[in-house]
Amino acid sequence: MAEAVPEEELTIPRAAMNKMIKEIVPSVRVANEARELILNCCSEFIHLLASEANDICTQQQKKTINAEHILGALDRLGFNDYRTDAEAVLKDCKAVAAKRRRQSTRLENLGIPEEELLRQQQELFAKAREEQAAAEQAQWLQLQAEAQMSLQQQQHGDVPSNSGDGEYS
Repeated sequence: MAEAVPEEELTIPRAAMNKMIKEIVPSVRVANEARELILNCCSEFIHLLASEANDICTQQQKKTINAEHILGALDRLGFNDYRTDAEAVLKDCKAVAAKRRRQSTRLENLGIPEEELLRQQQELFAKAREEQAAAEQAQWLQLQAEAQMSLQQQQHGDVPSNSGDGEYS
């Protein structure tokens, strides 16, 4: 059975909250009680927004909350004024994610066109096939030579003994 998560773990990290406060109002001192109140309000807002987005998601018979569900929740909860800002943040997040995907593409990092890489791959495949064929042919020739030698020994009665001294019986 899963343990319940303590309430304090369901909040925004205090260091992050303090940084946001300092960035928004750098010249104002904020009392610890006020910081705690802001932290609790933010957590409550996130819970409320997530719950409403979950309701929208469920009504649409979806299993994953997406950005449209969050935007719809903002509207339903009367936070329409935040929709434009939220859409701008979403657009920025998508742009950053697309940039990361482009940067993480190994082919682009190599600086070699995809066509050239494909040509090199085909060359390597062809070389591997040639090497495999040569190895199989050498093995076949070896087997043929051994079979011929065995046949000649049988015809001449030169079958080696098992005495281990290397002489024929």
